[in-house]
Amino acid sequence: MNARRLPPQRARVVLVALGIVTMVGLSACSANPNSPVEAADLPPATVPVASLPAPTAVTTTVPATTTDAPTTSEAPTTIAPTTTIALDPDYVGVYPEPIAAVGTSSGPATAVVQLRLLQLGFWHGGADGQYGLTTKQAVMAFQKYLGLETSGAVDEGTAAFLTNYERRAAGRATEGTLVEVDKARQLLFFIVDGRTMWTMNTSTGNDLPYEEPDKNSPGEVIRDVAITPEGRFKVNRERPEGWWEGDLGEIYRPKYFDGGIAVHGSNSVPNYPASHGCVRLTVPAMDFVWAQNLMPMGITVWVHG
Repeated sequence: MNARRLPPQRARVVLVALGIVTMVGLSACSANPNSPVEAADLPPATVPVASLPAPTAVTTTVPATTTDAPTTSEAPTTIAPTTTIALDPDYVGVYPEPIAAVGTSSGPATAVVQLRLLQLGFWHGGADGQYGLTTKQAVMAFQKYLGLETSGAVDEGTAAFLTNYERRAAGRATEGTLVEVDKARQLLFFIVDGRTMWTMNTSTGNDLPYEEPDKNSPGEVIRDVAITPEGRFKVNRERPEGWWEGDLGEIYRPKYFDGGIAVHGSNSVPNYPASHGCVRLTVPAMDFVWAQNLMPMGITVWVHG
């Protein structure tokens, strides 16, 4: 993909150098009702933003135009160029140098991958150069978002898209503050005032029947269908600390929005639907959700297919 071509006859636009806003039971599964999370509240990445090389500014200029009256002695009319055009805050541009296909290896090139993922809105634990759990999850989320093979590794194709993709990830919601769960793409979006702040990998129900032992009632069996219900709900119950034993297994710091259905932390968040109906995030991601109050009591949870 090439950098976005600016149309002719537009005023000078200098795209801002790349920057990053890092805000750093059915066990199918708010905190306090404070004001919505602001970007400035989020912790910085481990590697400073200044380490990102600045992109080449893309400019276009409309020169001043002078029109002289052909047969009179009147002063010429000068048309001054427009001086200000609002910039799209979600446009980040092409990365100024090719991003390396690091696979799942660690090192300085991985720190660049991590910084780019944060810039594009895919949350992970920080740009420390270590290819750990949350980095793999962020890569999976990016691959899902672009419709790539969801391996969790930065192969040549993924690296090319990381280099050339020009916009931050966005959910379907364009107004309000809510949590959006896209079952079709298996992604979760945190949206604040109509703008998607973070995108995460998730795993929901697969709509298939299951039969499993009841963890809280020895000898009994639970038979049901792994459905994550669609619609608009509100977070109405939560458990703030640690692991909780549900009928189908342990869940971490759940935020319930429909009976026993919750967004919760799990030790298994694969690249496909695998839950009994809940919306899974990794344990570090769930800690981040709680730390930043991204799912306060009463917030809307929109689940769609």
